[in-house]
Amino acid sequence: MKNVTIYTDGACSGNPGPGGWGAILMYGDRKKELSGGERLTTNNRMELTAVITALEALKEPCRVELYTDSKYVSDAINEGWLASWVKKGWRRKAGPIKNPDLWQRLIPLIETHTVDFIWVKGHAENEFNNRCDELAVSEREKFV
Repeated sequence: MKNVTIYTDGACSGNPGPGGWGAILMYGDRKKELSGGERLTTNNRMELTAVITALEALKEPCRVELYTDSKYVSDAINEGWLASWVKKGWRRKAGPIKNPDLWQRLIPLIETHTVDFIWVKGHAENEFNNRCDELAVSEREKFV
């Protein structure tokens, strides 16, 4: 299996509001940037879309270190929330979970690839996280 490193980020102006996402995929000395946006969305949807789109870009099963500054995304995987939501029919104590459509797109991707979700502090000194933020903000600005 190939070892791939992915960084992702989402941005939203208002919540909901115009949003964007960015991702960087790195394998060996190769690097690919992906980005996109939506006119009306939420920050969490953009965070998830970045992760999903990056994993969908992989052409074969890979070992992935995926860096995100979204606790929503990293904790959902690492703390077992996603598995619990599935088991409970996409519900939690407070009611239905948000973004089930995106979580359902993510599940087969994390079953195909071996993914370690690693939380990084946003807007800090991580050059790849900062670049993903630039990509996301640039996409968001297309809708402002």
